[in-house]
Amino acid sequence: MVPFSFAAHELAALAEGALFWPARKALIVADLHLEKASWFAAGGQMLPPYDSHATLTDLTALVRRTGAEELWCLGDSFHDRDGCARLPDEARRMLTELTHRLRWVWITGNHDAGLVDHCGGTILVEAEVDGLVLRHEAEAAEARPELSGHFHPKLRINRRGRNVARRCFVVTATKLILPAFGALTGGLDAHHPEIVRAVGPRAEALVPLSDRLLRFPLVA
Repeated sequence: MVPFSFAAHELAALAEGALFWPARKALIVADLHLEKASWFAAGGQMLPPYDSHATLTDLTALVRRTGAEELWCLGDSFHDRDGCARLPDEARRMLTELTHRLRWVWITGNHDAGLVDHCGGTILVEAEVDGLVLRHEAEAAEARPELSGHFHPKLRINRRGRNVARRCFVVTATKLILPAFGALTGGLDAHHPEIVRAVGPRAEALVPLSDRLLRFPLVA
């Protein structure tokens, strides 16, 4: 967990791709895409059906490690609006245990717009919390400090002749895009024009390690 400042708030970036907000004891994640495998299976593309269990196992471990009392999911928490209804029994047990123990808020995204409450928690389109806007997709015209997801940013670099890809946070003075937390999610290059369009040309990719935060300027 590596602390850094954003819009006058002290946050901490976790190597697993989550944010911790110590002042609120809040954990913030984006793009869990729970039940993505079962959605593909319904269309005939069979994938191992363990993505939700793996994602919720990792999330439960982070809640225990950080002592979080709030949890904010920044959209596309399910791969579709009916994903919660398809959760296997053990994954549902893990999720409902978390939603009943914590102050849990689902911010809806493009995949889970119209999400129906089967698993507990509060469902919102977006929220403003202590001066920070929490929404799924960054809005280029938004002047207020903003946390979002949607793009699944990854930093791709060539290091000693090897191509390396790591999920990353993309940050400017007023915008912070989280990487995808889900076990079955891909990633968009942090230099991609759609990310630059959303945050502007002066951005950095942040890659948290266990003991430090690596910063890489992103050139439009």
